Amino acid sequence: MQNLFEAITEWIKENLIGVINGNLSNMFGDVNEKVGTIATEVGKTPQGWNVSIFSMVQTLSENVIVPIAGIIITYVLCYELISMITEKNNLHDLDTFMFFKWFFKAWVAVYIVTHTFDITMAVFELSQNIVSKSAGVINVTTSIDVTSALASMKVGLDMMEVPELLLLVMETGIVSLSMKIMSVLITVILYGRMIEIYLYCSIAPIPFATITNREWGQIGSNYLKSLFALGFQGFLIMICIGIYSVLVNSMIIANNLHSAIFSLASYTVILCFSLFKTGSLSKAIFNAH
Repeated sequence: MQNLFEAITEWIKENLIGVINGNLSNMFGDVNEKVGTIATEVGKTPQGWNVSIFSMVQTLSENVIVPIAGIIITYVLCYELISMITEKNNLHDLDTFMFFKWFFKAWVAVYIVTHTFDITMAVFELSQNIVSKSAGVINVTTSIDVTSALASMKVGLDMMEVPELLLLVMETGIVSLSMKIMSVLITVILYGRMIEIYLYCSIAPIPFATITNREWGQIGSNYLKSLFALGFQGFLIMICIGIYSVLVNSMIIANNLHSAIFSLASYTVILCFSLFKTGSLSKAIFNAH
């Protein structure tokens, strides 16, 4: 009877350990897959991320927004010309150089609007170059070796009794579900940033139409600062990945399974929270509103 009870106990333990290994394998795999894609996704330019969306945004900008920007340029230049004339005592103190300055401003404004996408893409080419260089510096792997991690846990799992294994099944199940939620949130952050970039690019001609004017120029300058903030957000995301990689690689799995599981969950939550903060932090650095 005792041998039968021991056999049943061993069978239950084997099944519980199998469930735990399955949960851990899925959990580590989800984390590795999602974190591994961050560096790849964040380093892409708008045209490299999705050519179809980029082409649609560019077509809309050139065919719909540029004509509106032309109207704004006309209004701004007329307003500036009137202001220049009235400032000179209604042409009594006429200076012909001011007309040359006005024509130069008009040429610059038209040139900027007609080359809007070249300017915006130059910003993201610069940011992509910085992200690529930072990826070379942050060369510590962010992946957890699933095979060695499960092997290091095997001895500890074999020594556990059924109640503790049941508790571990619940823990790994909850944490594995949490990791899936974190993966979805990370995807939302990455895709949301790219969609925000496309939205900024689509409307770019309008703020650029005001950039040469002294009174209206704050619209264009603030837009340009926001553009740089979006680009350099990728660099901040790479720093978050670097910090995460150091924390993960210093994590000791074999000593305490409960502590290791919740440490991994905590690190992933911290990573997700940090990624959420990169957007506001980048805008604060560039003083973009």
